[in-house]
Amino acid sequence: MSIEKKDMSNEEIIAACKKGDARAQKLLFNKFGPKLYAVCNRYSRSEEAAQDMLQDGFVKIFEKLVSYKGEGSFEGWMRRIMVNTCLDEIRRSKKHLNNVDIDDYSYSLSNYETVLDELAAQDLLKILQVLPVGYRTVFNLYVIEGYSHKEIAEELEITVSTSKSQFSRAKAILRGIIDKQKIGYES
Repeated sequence: MSIEKKDMSNEEIIAACKKGDARAQKLLFNKFGPKLYAVCNRYSRSEEAAQDMLQDGFVKIFEKLVSYKGEGSFEGWMRRIMVNTCLDEIRRSKKHLNNVDIDDYSYSLSNYETVLDELAAQDLLKILQVLPVGYRTVFNLYVIEGYSHKEIAEELEITVSTSKSQFSRAKAILRGIIDKQKIGYES
């Protein structure tokens, strides 16, 4: 099996990576790095931070690769490690502690909830970068990763109501940005 071959199957790349083959690791990184970088970019405020998360995530992927049994999607398995790496970094930074309880606030939510659904993915990613870390993290986990508020609360060690509150605040901030930029909304 030649590691130089770029059309190797995932199984061949995984087997070579498990043996510690640096060329196979580079192939794996080149093959999945861009998709996983996009995951990191959603959780970080800067390209540099996203790159650091990506590197840390791949270190964990290579360390844990021996435990991958070939069951389920390999890309999904790596994505889960990458999301957890991003969450670990957010926990370490402790910047997400601008928690508020949903019972303490009321929000004037407007009737154009579907505007967010109409945004192009790139537009949404740019807008998400302005959200505070806690709001962005909850928004990503709930909307993009599909976590429930209960799962988010457990993962981030916050209450369910705090998760809901941060999600509501993220939506309110996003709506305000959309209103200012008049992206995809006509009165």
